[in-house]
Amino acid sequence: MMISESQKKRSLLAWQTFLNTSLEKQIQQSLQSDADKQILDLFHEVANTVPAYQAFLKENQIEPQSIQTLADFQNLPLLTKENYIKKYPLSELCRQGLLEQCDTIAVSSGSTGEPTFWPRFLSDEFQITTRFEQIFYDSFQADTRSTLAVVCFSLGTWVGGMYTTNCCRHLAAKGYPITVVTPGNNKIEIFRVIKQLSPCFDQVVLLGYPPFLKDIIDSGIAEGINWQEYSLKLVMAGEVFSEEWRSLIAERIGSTNPCFDFASLYGTADAGVLGNETPLSICIRRFFAHNPTEAKTMFGESRLPTLVQFDPTSRYFETRHNTLLFSGDNGIPLIRYHIADTGGIIPYEQMWQFLQQHGFDPLAELQSERGINAFPFVYIFGRSAFTVSYYGANIYPENIHVGLEQPGIRDWVTGKFVMEVREKEDQNRYLSIVVELAPNIKANENMENAIAFAIYTQLLRLNSEFANYVPTQSQLPQVALLPFCEPNYFPAGVKHRYTRS
Repeated sequence: MMISESQKKRSLLAWQTFLNTSLEKQIQQSLQSDADKQILDLFHEVANTVPAYQAFLKENQIEPQSIQTLADFQNLPLLTKENYIKKYPLSELCRQGLLEQCDTIAVSSGSTGEPTFWPRFLSDEFQITTRFEQIFYDSFQADTRSTLAVVCFSLGTWVGGMYTTNCCRHLAAKGYPITVVTPGNNKIEIFRVIKQLSPCFDQVVLLGYPPFLKDIIDSGIAEGINWQEYSLKLVMAGEVFSEEWRSLIAERIGSTNPCFDFASLYGTADAGVLGNETPLSICIRRFFAHNPTEAKTMFGESRLPTLVQFDPTSRYFETRHNTLLFSGDNGIPLIRYHIADTGGIIPYEQMWQFLQQHGFDPLAELQSERGINAFPFVYIFGRSAFTVSYYGANIYPENIHVGLEQPGIRDWVTGKFVMEVREKEDQNRYLSIVVELAPNIKANENMENAIAFAIYTQLLRLNSEFANYVPTQSQLPQVALLPFCEPNYFPAGVKHRYTRS
């Protein structure tokens, strides 16, 4: 097999375009582009080049040339892992059926621990890097401040650590005074690099899952680290957190402007970063946190979702039955891919009008126009399936079931349980699993410990995200045993839910 000249040209064009296009120009180009036309163009390009999508359209009796308008596009069948990703060979999901046109593969765990592979090429990373550039430029002013970026996501085949590292290095190549160090989720190594390297930089950015970053900050305080000395910033992904949580962390790191010192990413292994918090979106979310009535009016629920802005020319969002789907280019290009996250889309003008009607001016609150752009908003409550996110790892009911089916355990329980991620008084999180006992079985502490250990063992065995994302000291779940048909958790005659909001 010969070296591909087309791959070299593809890399060079993408690289030069990224390096030579300022963030301001990139955002203006996106805002002035016709996202609807671009998504139709992407559909036709994918229909012409991706064997799996060609087969998918044929099976659904769809002639690609019949899709000419946005209304036509919106009638296309949805893609899911089950009907598309798992159905076709990995190579056929890529353009021309050539897996070798991608240069790396990320892995995410399925509900039974079976991995899903997500190939991509260098050129796919630059649109994701632009989301990081928004954060580092608009929020952290990393164009004028030397910055140590400490990647605290798990490293290896999992998408978070390597993707984040690559994007930060691309920013450094573009000229930002950013230096990247990759201790992963090794707490001892994180403290070592921060203590030794931070004096060389104007600011330090920690990138990781929210509960793990909180653990780092709290443990650092216990070790005598004075976070206020480091001009600390946080980039987070993987979990919804409260504005009370953000305020608590801001207090502990000495942040006086959390709208500019924090940023959360909305991302998936399927397609990288889909959207990101901006100073504007954070400011608006903090308004809603203090005004629950207005929040319920806007989002339709009394709980507060993650709120980010997105570039519709990069990731084109739609909604279906209060869940999100998106289209976007990648190593595996996806058209109307249903990710099953509960949420919705709010156009920029609609958000602005709502805030004006309720007497709130985020510009006056921010006292800065840096990071203000007219991208639309997407809000996310989390996965609609019976899944909880814990330190960024998706915990599935199937994993818990296996723990409850072990010899010596299965005779005690019915198999029903409710899993939740809870917070202690110090706001440290833990995995809570409430289990229904079989009739006439009495709970005791030894039984709780045995069930907790059985679940923990099977989570380690079945769920690679859990094993690699969750710190060792936080992996053992806390189990509570309730009597058969206990009405609050296990009411008789009602369809059971394995998670709680």
